[in-house]
Amino acid sequence: MQETDIRPGRPEHGGRYTTVTQPLYQPQSGVLTVQYSPDEHTRLIENPPRFTWIPAQLENDRYTLQISRSPQFAPEETETVRSVPYNLYTPDHALAPGDYYWRYALLLSGDEEAAAHGDAGGEDAPRSEWSAVRRFTVPAGLPETPLAGREERYAQAAPAHPRLWLQAEELPAFRRKVQTDPAGTGWDAFYERSVAPWIGRELIAEPLPYPGNKRVAGLWRQMYIDCQEALYAIRHLSVAGVVLEDPALIARAKEWLLHVASWDVQGPTSRDYNDEAAFRVAGALAWGYDWLYGHLTETEREEVRGRLRRRTEQVAFHVIERSKIHHVPFDSHAVRSLSSVLAPCGIAMFGEEDKAKEWLNYTLEYYACLYTPWGGADGGWAEGPMYWTTGMAFVTEALNLLKKYTGIDFYARPFFQKTGDFPLYCFSPDTLRASFGDQSTLGDPVSLKTGFNIRQFAGITGNGMYQWYYEQTRAIDTDSEMKFYNYGWWDFRFDEMMYRHDYPAVEAAAPERIEPVKWFRDIGWVAFHAHMDRPDDHIMLLAKSSPYGSISHSHGDQNGFLLHAYGEPLAIESGYYIAFGSTMHRNWRRQTRSTNNILIDGQGQYAGTNKVLNMAASGAVEAVERHSGYSYSRCNATAAYKENVPYLDRYVRELYFFNESYVVVVDTIDLSEPGSVDWLLHTLHPMKLGAQSFLMRGTKADLDGRFVYCSSGDMRLTQSDEFPDVDPAEIEGLAKQWHLQASTPAARSHRIAALLVPLRKGEPKYVSYFMDDQDHGVHLYFTEDGVTHKVEVSKAY
Repeated sequence: MQETDIRPGRPEHGGRYTTVTQPLYQPQSGVLTVQYSPDEHTRLIENPPRFTWIPAQLENDRYTLQISRSPQFAPEETETVRSVPYNLYTPDHALAPGDYYWRYALLLSGDEEAAAHGDAGGEDAPRSEWSAVRRFTVPAGLPETPLAGREERYAQAAPAHPRLWLQAEELPAFRRKVQTDPAGTGWDAFYERSVAPWIGRELIAEPLPYPGNKRVAGLWRQMYIDCQEALYAIRHLSVAGVVLEDPALIARAKEWLLHVASWDVQGPTSRDYNDEAAFRVAGALAWGYDWLYGHLTETEREEVRGRLRRRTEQVAFHVIERSKIHHVPFDSHAVRSLSSVLAPCGIAMFGEEDKAKEWLNYTLEYYACLYTPWGGADGGWAEGPMYWTTGMAFVTEALNLLKKYTGIDFYARPFFQKTGDFPLYCFSPDTLRASFGDQSTLGDPVSLKTGFNIRQFAGITGNGMYQWYYEQTRAIDTDSEMKFYNYGWWDFRFDEMMYRHDYPAVEAAAPERIEPVKWFRDIGWVAFHAHMDRPDDHIMLLAKSSPYGSISHSHGDQNGFLLHAYGEPLAIESGYYIAFGSTMHRNWRRQTRSTNNILIDGQGQYAGTNKVLNMAASGAVEAVERHSGYSYSRCNATAAYKENVPYLDRYVRELYFFNESYVVVVDTIDLSEPGSVDWLLHTLHPMKLGAQSFLMRGTKADLDGRFVYCSSGDMRLTQSDEFPDVDPAEIEGLAKQWHLQASTPAARSHRIAALLVPLRKGEPKYVSYFMDDQDHGVHLYFTEDGVTHKVEVSKAY
């Protein structure tokens, strides 16, 4: 359908008028909001482009969108999309390569009910003036990832139950597979360990409120584990009962379902009281309602569906109306609730509750356009690997459910094609304490669920290195299934059974030809690797300077680095995971002093609770290079310190990884007034301190560190095994860690060069060095086994 912009009073279409009745409010975008996109600066990564803008009003906003090859929006070159319900849009077809222009207008209607059902977008619908016109270019060869329009996207959705995972038409074939090959389908393990325990288990009591309604971390965790167990009982008994056509299992599943459905929708398991509990209860009701549909009376269906609708409404209201993730997308739990609640609950109630289609539409349009706010084309995840694990666990389950029910395949999007690279390079399976961000598994082996996730992407992409990663985690992490960060979140036997049914086996391929230095531009992480395929020889250096700053589950660690070598964590992510919001979390883990970084006059980067300041406390990776004999990165964290150190003019950190063997760290700090710098490094073992050196002796490897140059004079080295400002009760009985602090004299400019040499236990090795400063720069030379490299450091004046 085509449309020409008509001035007030000018006839169109045989004397009818389209009258501009009000100006269009076009707010300035901010660091926390969606952006006006695309424009001439946008590097498109898929076709069609995704259109986003700032809402023109706070509520009841619907739009007309125009896309044109003509800057004047000539009718024959213009496509008009009417009645777009939110400030985002994904076209239903790819665009031919070339230059385009787009604009939008706010639809005006006094009949909000009509607007809500799309009836306010006809040809004569009144609208505001048009927005500013933006130009963009569609390159050739982009992956084509359109989203079917609202009228077509549910064409294959069948009314029969079940719909979650197996469709009704798939059941007979799966029953036959279970009968003929129970081990090969994964059914044997699923039944024995994930179904049988719930047959005779006493029903879980409805969780009680917190004492005085004040949240207690231990009770909060127990509450969501209770709800997770309720989900396991209902989902697994229901699936097993229906697949086996076993009346006793079905009766037991119904007993669990009706029991949990009776819990107070406004009580302790409501979204506003404990959202983790609410997500699990909603999911449990969805799976039970869907799989037991044919075995419930009409009265039971209405009862369960009514409770499920109200619980889904709670979550949807928070996501859409309060959190408004289509305006401000950086809400970790709200985004995850699309996967854990709106997708499965919307599918379960589709065609039976009016709002179910609305919730599914919102979810699909968000996944198509804004997902993920935490990364981009490189597949990175700014919140770190454990929140990648959680996010991917739920979103892949949701995308699998949606693909089965609607036929819409989001895995073709570039992010999903590449995101397996993020754990591969930044959370390698043999490493410990060697990745950034909040981590419930801190100090444990790489999570087994991370391995299950990356296998999902092996099945999607055929990448054998992802399958290798999965097999490594299965071999390494053999005893964590009952730890809270696994048992309280997912069931591996159910995961295994679904994967075997839906995806092909992929042959593992060791990562022998990985990129020696991998830059995740989307999140500002840089991973250096040598010999990832041989854990005993593997060296990993990871650096970060992120545009996401310290928002959400990120920390005040811009320009930080981590070092793992020969099976030993050397420069670590320090501290412990006690609980989100604990004093360890707030006062140590999130703060710069817990990282391998610098403090200026004792001050680090902003890592408080103001999201605007969190995002502003950002870093930038300015360069990543690969040369003969070494890899290099340059990161700038000046903005990250500005809130706490306003007199910082510049802080740049350069990393050189020479000969796949040793590291040189060069820091450039310029201040507008004199200040002292503390250079920090954290280890699991005490260090032997020299005048300008330190030696950490580990169990498999040692770390030899030396300050080879400091422009402001000799540094004073001290170490501590304390965690200041952390409640001692939180860390009672936990192993100590050691924190190096190398302090400079006060100066307006500082240049610090540090040499870090990982040493395999029992093997002699050293790197010699000397300095030449006759010119305007300082030239540092490093030699190992006859191979010399030069590093130039600018002088401080």
